[in-house]
Amino acid sequence: MAEDQTKDLKTMNEPQIRFLNRAPAGYSQVVEVRGGRTLYISGQVALDSSGNLVGHRDFTAQVKQVFDNLKARLDEAGASFNDVVKLNFYLVDAGNLQIVRDVRDTYVNREHPPASTAVVVKQLIRPELLVEVDAIAVTKD
Repeated sequence: MAEDQTKDLKTMNEPQIRFLNRAPAGYSQVVEVRGGRTLYISGQVALDSSGNLVGHRDFTAQVKQVFDNLKARLDEAGASFNDVVKLNFYLVDAGNLQIVRDVRDTYVNREHPPASTAVVVKQLIRPELLVEVDAIAVTKD
């Protein structure tokens, strides 16, 4: 096989990701992905590794635990927040969205922020939970 063809095949195994139309609130309107391995990370809540609630009635503490849990799931899959292309936020109070954004910005690549969606919900699976976040990440095959 010619050297140029080998390089092309290696490039084909790398995901090609473009972040388009960055919004002022720190997310991308569009993320285009070609190739790679896609990871779908289930909604993470403010439970520690023993299943104990972190941050009873403390929204900031809960968001930090949620992002720590997301980081742990990404690590387990051999990925990082640099690989995250989409985040979905589920909040019981829209007034807390800026707190989510502030915590998110300490984890994600702010130059190429993931696309995101925020949804206000009546309640999460347990009434003491105030926020849930799921993610989609793309890594090398």
